[in-house]
Amino acid sequence: MDRIWIRDLRVNALVGVYPTERERRQGLILNLQIELDLSNAAVSDRLEDTVNYAEIEAQVAELAANSKFFLIERLAGAVGELVLGRHPAVERVTVRVEKPGAARIARSIAVEVACCRKS
Repeated sequence: MDRIWIRDLRVNALVGVYPTERERRQGLILNLQIELDLSNAAVSDRLEDTVNYAEIEAQVAELAANSKFFLIERLAGAVGELVLGRHPAVERVTVRVEKPGAARIARSIAVEVACCRKS
């Protein structure tokens, strides 16, 4: 399967379980690995034969901006659902959400969720 990556997408989201985390939006870093057949686009050089990653980037940023999830796991799952739901050519998407400063000692905490199209 071919892949498109969206790397280091910086978003602000209301996410967290502690009261102090619910007071303001936090900066997160998202990485998406989007799997689909790119063979037609590789020959045709037409946007219609692939997915518009700028469109996906904007959709994900909007979802994060309007989110009120408690867990970054749920945000990752919601991003995967969005990509699969709005882009029928996508077969699988892996979403990594990184939350800098979430831990006392580690630089960041991250989760990775893989979402697949149901057969």
